[in-house]
Amino acid sequence: MKVLKTCGAARRGEFETPHGTVQTPAFMNVATCGAIKGAVSAYDLKDLKCQVQLCNTYHLHLRPGDGLVKELGGLHKFTGWDGPILTDSGGFQVFSLAKLRKIKEEGVTFSSHIDGRRLFIGPEESMRIQSNLGSTIAMAFDECVENPATYPYAQKSCARTTRWLERCKVEHERLNALPDTVNPRQMLFGINQGCTFDDLRVQHMKEIAQLDLDGYAIGGLAVGEPAEDMYRVIEAVEPHMPTDKPRYLMGVGTPVNILEGVHRGVDLFDCVMPARNARHAHVFTWQGHRNMLNQKYEHDLRPLDEECDCPTCRRHSRAYIRHLFKANEMLAMRLCVMHNLYFYNTLMEKIRAALDAGTFEDFYDRYVSVLDKRI
Repeated sequence: MKVLKTCGAARRGEFETPHGTVQTPAFMNVATCGAIKGAVSAYDLKDLKCQVQLCNTYHLHLRPGDGLVKELGGLHKFTGWDGPILTDSGGFQVFSLAKLRKIKEEGVTFSSHIDGRRLFIGPEESMRIQSNLGSTIAMAFDECVENPATYPYAQKSCARTTRWLERCKVEHERLNALPDTVNPRQMLFGINQGCTFDDLRVQHMKEIAQLDLDGYAIGGLAVGEPAEDMYRVIEAVEPHMPTDKPRYLMGVGTPVNILEGVHRGVDLFDCVMPARNARHAHVFTWQGHRNMLNQKYEHDLRPLDEECDCPTCRRHSRAYIRHLFKANEMLAMRLCVMHNLYFYNTLMEKIRAALDAGTFEDFYDRYVSVLDKRI
């Protein structure tokens, strides 16, 4: 990771990967099962300024199966996306979706949320699945602890996550050296845990930084704790994150969360929010966010956002999109998902431009109180 410019803790950089260079700060667009929910394809993403596609290890392992994805040439060939792909480890889904899970030192036994069959994923299994998927970046398998957790449990969990990370690294290196591996240059990111306990977070970050991985993520946040706690944890951890490696805040967040994260030194973000909100008729704009089901849009011929030049805003009116939602037309979701993803990627583009120009503080001050406003 090359840091080109800084403004306080905020960083403007370039992150080189086997599938292209990512301009940071960047938002990674979430294609959980190999597609953005809302009928948006990998080819659409090119028009929406997407740089990185994020796919989900747990879901793809269950369906269609990582062995099949490998047989078909890996995620890039399977989905049609030729840029960087990050796969998460499956840890979060195992802990949040799976029923009757049982955590042991080896890994986690759990029931599939699809058909109830018993499955096992540990550090080695997660690495093998991600190797089969052939992603650009694999995430280490970690324990996602519910917030709030007790201090003793969080402490034990951090120690287990470190031991699992060491196992991930060994298995990842072995898999990359195999003659039939899909992507022999696959990168590995470690994940910082510790709930909202600053001292555990710092200690854990110092430990995993010693492993010299390709990047580091802050996990276990944006799971219901107050935003102030999340910002405090980032501020505590950031000084101990390697400056020459990308820093990824997992599962975050709103446009303002992203602004605040950049302000505190984060390079990469991902979140289902832009697509999920869009599917429920909530769109993000440079004036705040709108609910397109509101009756006031019934006769409104203006685009979703008059400052936006996304494919949806160039072609369609608020009145038409409201009508599509009222008529339960799938096109409503597609058009709004495209708009929201374009908005998020444009937000990142504008943040990078402000960092380049040395005006990030002005940009931050201007938008931090606007973007979360309900119109």
